[in-house]
Amino acid sequence: MKIKKIILFFIFIIVSGCVGYSSTGVLGTGVSVALDPRSLGTQIDDSIMQQNLRAKLLSVDKSYIIAVKTKILDGRIFLTGKVNAVEDKLKITKLAWEIKGARSVKNDLQIKEKFNFKRSAKDLLITSQLRAALIGSKKIKAVNYNIDTYKKKIYIYGIAQNETERDEVTKEAKQILDVEDVITSIFLVDDLRIIKK
Repeated sequence: MKIKKIILFFIFIIVSGCVGYSSTGVLGTGVSVALDPRSLGTQIDDSIMQQNLRAKLLSVDKSYIIAVKTKILDGRIFLTGKVNAVEDKLKITKLAWEIKGARSVKNDLQIKEKFNFKRSAKDLLITSQLRAALIGSKKIKAVNYNIDTYKKKIYIYGIAQNETERDEVTKEAKQILDVEDVITSIFLVDDLRIIKK
């Protein structure tokens, strides 16, 4: 009887490992594996690049891990967050370009300023409103987008199924109260190196 319980326990562990999951934790890309239009190979490549970049950032300065957010889509690297000086921004850009497989690097890092609770709360509210709008829209697969807001500027990264969806995401962002600018890096499925079949 004890052996049966042990076998059932191991089967449970194996089966629970096969259940669908979000790639945020495992692949580090922030979109659901089941809904991600990239091929599994491209997702894995992006995940490996993500881990390599995080390791490089950690080896240079441990504070970069908390201060710098990275996103990799189809070999394209996006950097957001706050750093202490312009030199840090340049150093991080160079590190990103050194990652094997990097096709482009978009650096939206900001230089740190004195903490402003009111501004931070407003940025969080803007991000939450846009996230809710994307989830509520039947024309948009919200899980395929990451949103960052800094000083009332919205940064959107993701993969759209078609131009209509991309336009809809941008339109939703521009309708949010107090938004000063919308910066998008939204790729179409057809723009990706390997299209999922």
